[in-house]
Amino acid sequence: MTVATAVAFLHCCFVKYIYIFTQQTMSNLTESITDFILIGFPGLQDYKNILFGFFLALFLVTCSGNLCILGLVILDQRLHTPMYFFLWNLALLDVLTVTAIIPKMLAVFLEHKTISFDTCFVQMYMIISFGATEILLVAAMAYDRYVAVVKPLHYNVIINLKTCIVIAATVWILGFLMPLIPVTLASYLPFCGSNQIMHCFCDYPAVISLACTDVSRHAIGSLCLVLIVVYVPFIFVLWTYLKIITSVIKLKTEGSHKKAFSMCFSHVIIVLFYYISTAIVYIGMRIDSISYDGRILIGGLNYFFTPMVNPMVYSLRNEKIKAAAQNEPATDFISNIWKVYYWLQH
Repeated sequence: MTVATAVAFLHCCFVKYIYIFTQQTMSNLTESITDFILIGFPGLQDYKNILFGFFLALFLVTCSGNLCILGLVILDQRLHTPMYFFLWNLALLDVLTVTAIIPKMLAVFLEHKTISFDTCFVQMYMIISFGATEILLVAAMAYDRYVAVVKPLHYNVIINLKTCIVIAATVWILGFLMPLIPVTLASYLPFCGSNQIMHCFCDYPAVISLACTDVSRHAIGSLCLVLIVVYVPFIFVLWTYLKIITSVIKLKTEGSHKKAFSMCFSHVIIVLFYYISTAIVYIGMRIDSISYDGRILIGGLNYFFTPMVNPMVYSLRNEKIKAAAQNEPATDFISNIWKVYYWLQH
């Protein structure tokens, strides 16, 4: 009887908690705003046409470069290797990232500034998920280069097709799971005051700052998540390249040194660009003298410019990519992409 009584008591408490939570949530929903207004760049309202042209060009260049990478890896059998499999995933992430941000930005420049509550949080979740997935993918690519240089004889055994699929699936799943709780909790905050977001997309800090309650716990929780997502892969990348450098130093011939470093050059540039831009974002956001517009540009560095740079870095010094681009199916694919963009512009 004692156990049954305790279970019944816990059940009543649980039901009461669910009832109170539901009532509070429904109360928040009835009092809260139903949509947001994206202000864009507050201090550059007179330059909307220039900004529209700039970000449209950025979007087209980024998508065309990454779509070319996607097409080349699919069409050319020589690129059906683990390195280009991960590069394909990176290019896909870059296309998804700019597609989640820039089209709505262009609409904001054309005075279509309203975004619904649900759409805003979906955009926020997708942007954070793509960013987290890309960081994890960069770490996975570092592991691929580590095995290629340090354990070349066992490379095909360790990094086989099954391993690549498992790593890629893990990266994508973790990237989409990690921001799920913070964004979901943020969506339950009461938004009953101003609905003007001082940003050109639904950035997490800019949105939760509009809540009619204390968001310090949300800010601390999101900061902890960012530190884990950014610095744990960063430490892993540093470890892999320390092992790579140690292994390369042991090689006897100069040709072996050049070959090993050429295998890692593109990935090193991507890693440096990504983490340097992240450091700039971290420092820039803490300088009070920087305007809203400056903060938006600095905060969007990884979202706007990294996706554009990635295909350039991997194609300019990569002979296999250059050779694949000269094949007839590849040239037809690339020309069709440019025809679509030409049609969109006219």
